[in-house]
Amino acid sequence: MLRVAVPNKGALSESAAEILSEAGYRRRRDPKDLTVVDPSNNVEFFFLRPKDIAIYVGSGELDFGITGRDLAQESDAPVQERLALGFGSSSFRYAAPGGPAWTTDGLAGKRIATAYPNLVRKDLAAKGIEATVIRLDGAVEISVQLGLADVIADIVGTGRTLGLHGLVAFGEPLCDSEAILIERAEPDPSTERARDQLAGRVQGVVFGQQYLMLDYDCPRTVLDQATAVTPGLESPTIAPLADPAWVAVRALVPRRTVNAIMDELAAIGAKAILASDIRFCRF
Repeated sequence: MLRVAVPNKGALSESAAEILSEAGYRRRRDPKDLTVVDPSNNVEFFFLRPKDIAIYVGSGELDFGITGRDLAQESDAPVQERLALGFGSSSFRYAAPGGPAWTTDGLAGKRIATAYPNLVRKDLAAKGIEATVIRLDGAVEISVQLGLADVIADIVGTGRTLGLHGLVAFGEPLCDSEAILIERAEPDPSTERARDQLAGRVQGVVFGQQYLMLDYDCPRTVLDQATAVTPGLESPTIAPLADPAWVAVRALVPRRTVNAIMDELAAIGAKAILASDIRFCRF
């Protein structure tokens, strides 16, 4: 039976559960449940703290886990990223009091408070910078105000929380994070088929959230222009219509740019442009 770790709470929990449910797996009925057995799919799910998931997977106790890229890298566990899941996006950055312009070179000799000491030490070592890293479990923004640290390194979303504490992010992100599906660095060959099946299902759901199917009628005279706008994954589907001067075109397009694509197609003469949701797919 495949053993899979899922976040038990927090920002990643609900979206992870939704993706697995859409992929055909059983959901837990009680939020206090720590395990759910899905006998029809031969999978057992374990609901764990997101920061612990990579450790369990890397130890070989579990086959897969859903966690944040930042948490996986911080753990130093022997795991690898199988799929990016397209939710829970954030950046891990340095931040300091506003005013003087900060650069990463200015970190030398400073005190840096963070809940991710391994990520910070790796970044400092790569830059050849010596600084004092202070580990905190949370609320690191207040550490500068209290005089414990000169700089913090933390997850940054909108930057609103930093602003409330008079802090400004600077430098390039140490890590651009999102939810990911991880597996062991050296996975068990005996579970390969089961792992491929689960990863394929999850990928199909994620793909359906990121893409739409676009259908439209197109004059043959502008077909090359139209297919340049909608190249699809490998190639668009083109079918003749009753009027030989026209063809029907079908292609997958990114959801985030679909309106701009439809505008462009309409501008060159395409008609009956229709975008449809994708629920389930395999690629």
